[in-house]
Formats: sequence, C-alpha cells, structure tokens
Amino acid sequence: MTDPFSIVIAANNEEAFIGPCLDAILAQRGAGLLRIVVAANACTDRTAALVRERQAAFAALGHRLDVIEIAEPGKLNAMNRADHALDGVAGPRAWLDADVICDPDLFEQLRTALATDGPRYATGRLVVAPARSWTTRRYASLWQRLPFVKGGAVGAGLFAMNAAGRARFGAFPAIISDDTFVRLNFAPDERVQVPAGYHWPMVEGFSRLVRVRRRQDAGVAELARLYPELLENEGKARLTRPDLVHLALRHPVDFSVYMAVHLAVRRRAPAIEWSRGR
Repeated sequence: MTDPFSIVIAANNEEAFIGPCLDAILAQRGAGLLRIVVAANACTDRTAALVRERQAAFAALGHRLDVIEIAEPGKLNAMNRADHALDGVAGPRAWLDADVICDPDLFEQLRTALATDGPRYATGRLVVAPARSWTTRRYASLWQRLPFVKGGAVGAGLFAMNAAGRARFGAFPAIISDDTFVRLNFAPDERVQVPAGYHWPMVEGFSRLVRVRRRQDAGVAELARLYPELLENEGKARLTRPDLVHLALRHPVDFSVYMAVHLAVRRRAPAIEWSRGR
C-alpha cells in the first residue's frame, strides 16, 4: 500500500481562506491517500470549526483530516506540533500556507518528484493570485519576471520533502524565513519544480509590501548569520544590470512600482515585527 502524502497547514485566524485551501486539496487527482494536519494556533475565529466541517468529506475518499488547536501563536511552533503529530507516518510531506490554492494535479506530481531514495525537495509552479490593489498588481507583475522567480523552485507558500530530505534537519528553528531555510538545506540539483501550479496571494498595498519586504530581507540576514553554510546552496540567478535595463524598458510602470518599494525598504527600517504575507 502506498504511504500517505502528509500535508501540514499552520493556520492563525484563517477562516476566510482555510475552506478554499482544503477544498482544493480534496479535489486533488491521482495523489493517493492524503493525511492533512491543520495546526490552528491562537485562533479566535472559526478556523478549527471549518476544518472539522470538512472531515467527513475527506474520510469519504479515504483521506484523513485532523486539526490541532494550539493556545500560543507562532507558525514555527505550529509546524513542529503538526510534525510531532505525524511521527511514525511514512511517505512524503508538504508544508502549505492556509491561503494557498493548489491546482488539482499538484500533489500527484509532487509525489512522483519525491519518489527517490536520495534527499529531495519539491514545489509547484508559483502563481501570484490576482491582487485587489493596483500597486500590488504592478509589483507582482514585475516580481514574477525576476530571474530568481523565473528560475523556479521558489517554494514560497508551499514546499515538500521526501523522508530522506526531511532528515536533513530536526525541528524547524525559530527563525523568520522558514521556507528559505528549508530550500537552502538542499543543493540546486536536489530541488525540483513540478509543472502544476499553486496560487499564492501577495500582500496588498504599498506600505504592506514594504513591511513584508523588510521582514524578508531580515530573514535572509538572519540565515546568513545563523546558518552561513546554507548560503552555498543558494544557486539563485542574479539580477544583472542588463536585466534591470530590459525590465525598465519593457515594463516601465511595473518597474517603477517595484523600485519604489525597493527604495522604501532600503530606508532606515524600524524593528522587524511579524507580518502576514497578505
């Protein structure tokens, strides 16, 4: 019997998103058995209740959907608690943001990509969900054209590992950028992007873009300080001067918005606080 594909979802007051996220998982084709653990941390809304409302639908297809309610807030703690609940469960494992919508063939393709004895990291093709604000639409349009994003296997909002890959590290450390930490635990030739997409919302509005970008930069600096050896696995395509000229000439409005956010981020920043990615 094929081992289940486990999916961890850390959720903090996600009642507006968790339903569609789980419904997209329920609609997966050819992925085999799924075991989903939603780690609802410090929720004061109906997140946990909405998960329980869907348990019967998952069970009817042979899947298992559980929810863990955690009093204290914190994504990394929630991820570790969910991992602990899956101790002894073999098979590949994915970590998914609660506001992400997966294409129906994604987990079948991830399972295939992770079906190897060697350590393997996999993700889908990142698609920025349609934004409501003009600023975020313009920023996202340019961001998706950057060499790093076009190069694939970004893993923002969704990453998966096989058992050998998960053995690369123990508990998730209490750091800002969990997705970058995980990605950099794998060399470029150990990372795979499958064709199926997942739809990831970007934060709305100029000030929030600046705040989140500052936090992302702080996360990269933190990794460089705490885990400098991981930076050898970056393999990120660099943004060169010709790239900048090309983007500025071909997409002047998008480029202007992107650079405005970039310059605002480079100003003297206040203390970094946790901020949602939307």
